[in-house]
Order: sequence, then C-alpha cells, then structure tokens
Amino acid sequence: MYRSLEACVLDLERNGHLVRVREEVDPELEMAAIHLRVHEAGGPALLFENVKGTRYRAVSNLFGTLERSRFIFRRTWEAAQRVIALRNDPMQALRKPLSQAGAAWAALSALPKRVRNVAAAFEEIAVSDLPHIRFWPMDGGAFITLPQVYTEDPDKPGPMHANLGMYRVQLSGNEYVPGREIGLHYQIHRGIGIHQHKAARRGEPLKVSIFVGGPPAHTLAAVMPLPEGLSELTFAGLLAGRRFRYGYADGHFLSLDADFVITGEIRPGETKPEGPFGDHLGYYSLVHPFPVMRVHKVYAKRNAIWPFTVVGRPPQEDTAFGELIHELTGDAVKQEIPGVKEVHAVDAAGVHPLLLAIGSERYAPYAELRRPMELLTIANRILGTGQLSLAKYLFITAEEDRPLSTHRIEEFFGWMLERIDLRRDIHFQTNTTIDTLDYSGTGLNEGSKVIFAACGPKVRDLCTEVPEALRDLGEFGGARVVMPGVVVLEGPAFGSYGEAERQLRGLTDALAARGPLTECPLIVLVDDSGFAAESLRNFLWVTFTRSNPSHDIYGVNAEYAWKHWGCDNVVIDARSKPHHAPPLVPDPAVEKRIDRLFARGGSLSGIL
Repeated sequence: MYRSLEACVLDLERNGHLVRVREEVDPELEMAAIHLRVHEAGGPALLFENVKGTRYRAVSNLFGTLERSRFIFRRTWEAAQRVIALRNDPMQALRKPLSQAGAAWAALSALPKRVRNVAAAFEEIAVSDLPHIRFWPMDGGAFITLPQVYTEDPDKPGPMHANLGMYRVQLSGNEYVPGREIGLHYQIHRGIGIHQHKAARRGEPLKVSIFVGGPPAHTLAAVMPLPEGLSELTFAGLLAGRRFRYGYADGHFLSLDADFVITGEIRPGETKPEGPFGDHLGYYSLVHPFPVMRVHKVYAKRNAIWPFTVVGRPPQEDTAFGELIHELTGDAVKQEIPGVKEVHAVDAAGVHPLLLAIGSERYAPYAELRRPMELLTIANRILGTGQLSLAKYLFITAEEDRPLSTHRIEEFFGWMLERIDLRRDIHFQTNTTIDTLDYSGTGLNEGSKVIFAACGPKVRDLCTEVPEALRDLGEFGGARVVMPGVVVLEGPAFGSYGEAERQLRGLTDALAARGPLTECPLIVLVDDSGFAAESLRNFLWVTFTRSNPSHDIYGVNAEYAWKHWGCDNVVIDARSKPHHAPPLVPDPAVEKRIDRLFARGGSLSGIL
C-alpha cells in the first residue's frame, strides 16, 4: 500500500526492480530511447535523477512486466478482484452473503475522501518547469503519456459521477500558446467526450484537472474499463489500499495524492491542431483538430517524480496494462454479452484492429448442418460494446470437440480456417467507425469491419508448404507460409485503389485458372514477405494495421449472392497505402548517444 509514487519507487529499488540513472539525460528523444531499450530486454524500472531542463526526477517502465505490476499491487490485488467480481455478478452477494461481505466493505471503505485546503500541499509552478519529454523524431512536441484526466458530469457534479481517463496530453508545439494552452486528444467512446458534449450544450466551459504521478493504483484506475456503478476514484482507493484524497481549489478538483496537477478548462468549440505522435499501433497518429485546454494553474509536490512511458509498436509497457485489466475484468464481458466465452483484443495487431472470440452455438442443436447462427448474434453484440466496437476484424468460432483458447493465436486461426465456409461465413459492415489511431480506413474514425465466423466439423486440410499454384505469378512473388493455411505474397508498391483493383483482379483470375486451392484459404499481399513471415508478431501487425476490410479484401472466384459476398480463397491487400501514417523509426544518432549509459561504468551497464 503506497501513499505516494516515491514510496513505490523506493520499494521497487529495495526489491531489485528499479535502477537509478545518475547521468544527465535529454528529454528530447534520449529518455524514450533508453526506456525502449531497457523495456525490450525485460529490464527494470528506471529512475532518471538528472533530467535536462527540469529539477524534477522522472520514472519509467514501472509496469514494464506483468510480474513487476503484480508485485506493485501484491497486497491489494485480491480485494480488487473480489469487488469487481461482485459488481459484475451482484447475485453473488445473495448466494454467498458471508463470503462477499468483505468485498462490499472494501468497496465502501475505498470511497473518495475530501480534505480541506488541498492546495497547501503543493507549490505552484509553470508548465515550462515540467519535464518536456519528446518520444519519437516526428512527434509534434512534448507529451504526457501517463496522465489521469479528471472531468465531472455537468448534470451530476462531484467525484462519484466523474470520469478519470488516460488521454493524450500535448504540452508544447504546434499552435499552442506556450505555458497557457495544452492539447487534449481523446478517442471516440470516451467518458470525457460525454462530459464535454453536455458542457457545450449548456454553453459552459468544461473544467479539467490532469494528475500525473501519485500511487500507481491511480494510474491503472485511469485505464480500467470498470463495471457500471464503480467509479474510477473508488477503484483507485481500493487498489491503493487507501482512500483517494481530494479537494477543490478555485473550483477545480485536485488530487492530494498526485505528484503534479494541471488545472484548466475546455471552452465550447475550441480546437487546435494536435499531433503528430508515435502511437500504439506502431505508426504516427497525424495532425488533427482536438480540444485545447486553457491552463489555469500548475501544481507540484516539493519532491515530485514524473512518471512516463513510451507508446509504440506492441509489445510495450501498455501491454502489461492490458494483461492486468484482463486479469481483473476477464469475466466482465461474459456478464455483458451472453454466450461469450472469450474475447481477445490482439496486442501484436495494435489491439483494436483485431479481435478473436469464442462463443456458444446453441440456436439449432438438432440441425444436421452446423453453421454460425448464435455466433453472429454474439459478434454483433461484441461490435456494439464499448471499446470493442472500434475493432475492424473479428474472428469468432465455437468450441467443438476440444478446448480452444484465443490466446493461442496460431492454433485459433488454424481451427477457424479448417472450418470456415468462405462463401457463407464472411460478413461486412461498411462506412462505420474504427479506432481514431487507425489510418487504414477512409478518414479519421472512418472505415469498415468484417466478421469471419466458423463452427462445425473440419472441412479442409491446411497447407504447411507453399502450394505450387502460388509460385511463378509474375509480379507477385516471394510466397511464404506464415502458419498452416496462410501464405504471404510480395507485390509491387501500392499506387492507387484503381490500380490495386486491376492488379488483384489479375492475381485472383490467375489463381482461379490454376484450379482449386482449398488448402490455402487465406492469402495476404504485403510489401515485404520476408518481414511478414519472419514472426507471427510481424504478420499480425502488417496484416491488420495496413488493411481496410471493405477496400482491401478480394477473393478468388468471388461473387455476390443476394448482396452477400463470398469466395473460394480470401486475399487481403496489406501493402502500405499512400494515406497511411508513417511507421515509427528510431533516430540512429540518438541510439548511438545513449550507448554511454550501457557501457562499462554507466548506470545501466550489464542490465541488458
């Protein structure tokens, strides 16, 4: 139970989970590069004691491994799990009232606690005093990557109906007035958006408070998808083992436990260009208008520590967040969507682009022919539920004669591809919403979705070597098997959708002329087949972050029957398109500069 971020840092150090970086480091790209190198090696948390341009220390990689995250919450984890389980299934309290009494009491004892004169615990500083960390070479400025952004419901003010979320905060750059304005980037389906909409409808500014630091439980609370009726502040107190303490100053909500607090307001209709920023799909999110926050005051504890992480192609530190969330709320989706057994948002594919799911198929147990029926109902529920609704690709199946897991990805794909009827079981949704950070669609938040559903007995064997029909295809070469039934082909650079349609029509016609290719139901066209086939991680990233189902799925012997599309073999065009955002590439000069910390005598010598 940590009273502060510093208490956590000292505990991690005592137990061998943290290393101090004594040398001066530059927040301009260097700190991020150091973090990335240490995180990739599975290394410890890092306390930067000498950050250029600021008097404040900074810490990163706190949640860099699932084991370290569990260690941080080792004393409060089980209590939090019990409370969430009780919220997900309130009938537990009636079935087992004595065993659940402790969970109910834990939730009540974690309610936020108001204190007086909260501002006295801080000193007032300027935005320029904060660590201004820039992470990737093309980033538009300095960003806060672990903020807790607090807003209240204009119709129901107070902390119990508030929203605490983790949204991107741009501290500098672009058109922001230095020290007076900062950018708030939040994606669709976020709580802050509801609050801003209500405030704008009233013609009022929305007061915003941004907390940085404090007990690690507060950071995790900001990203938790909590069950209805459990506020983020209550959960933060529950997981911290200590009530969330707060107060008001100048009408703004302040967390007494935070290391830093930035207060301000968003006025109706005010936006400014935000970005670019290296994001969790492994690409830059580009410049778009997002709300601008007018800064009121900035506060800091006298010995404050600035936590940060680096966002980039998975797996990164936020992967551990996802694993923690799954451990805490894994059964929640089962309560919300009847018939669901598992839903897995695949981290290697950037989370939102690809969902794998297992559901029940009970609609017609008497039928001779088993086909997806209930699975399609479940699929539509999944694609209409919260953040899951941002997915592009949903592969859903039912268990048949042996247990199946969505986390054994290659086995899951094999199971589906052995069973799917490609003429019957592919279902598109076009002109709909996708993830704000996904540039494979037709515009910001705009794209399409596709459901692949499969159940019933095995209907085909899958190739484990490149079929002869996929060799000697002219401009399409470099065929490689990624997993049974899946082959990647290398093609010429993408020019336009008109040209791509001609190219893919030529490819699919050539394959149709060579006869049935039943053992290879999925073919993916890529820029570099060697890279895509090198690992499952590469394949998932390339395929599902670089394709828009409505525009990039083709088929061998494809046809429409009463507006339903089907084919013999699916071909996904996963080449990079001109409208895609550029991928994240480190700066070689910075990579060379940070070698000094890992050399003999450096603070990080020997940890890789």
